[in-house]
Amino acid sequence: MKKILLISVFALLSLNYAFAQAQIKFDKTTYNFGTFSEKDNIQKCSFSFTNVGDAPLVINQAVASCGCTVPSYTKSPVAPGEKGTIDITYNGKGKFPGHFKKNITVSTNGTPERVRIYIEGTMEEAK
Repeated sequence: MKKILLISVFALLSLNYAFAQAQIKFDKTTYNFGTFSEKDNIQKCSFSFTNVGDAPLVINQAVASCGCTVPSYTKSPVAPGEKGTIDITYNGKGKFPGHFKKNITVSTNGTPERVRIYIEGTMEEAK
């Protein structure tokens, strides 16, 4: 009898664990640098996110659509209810002046598995 009760308790606990899921929610998914000069070609911003799920959230990777955009992110697991950041550096050196829009694909262990965040702006020719 004890064996059956013990197996039932473990089964219930593992079921609870199986349904626990991390969930990422960004404060905003687009950042606009506005207009800046070619002389100030390096622009930086941060995206803040919250784990609104009930399991630790892990950012597996963040990949930019272009080599001119470099993301860095929170490497340690983000506990439920806690916040993390993804910092983005855009380097417009050698790029044509004008409007740009770049995306960063964020892969996680939660739902959704992939999220895209965007940066945009207008780099004016140096005078």
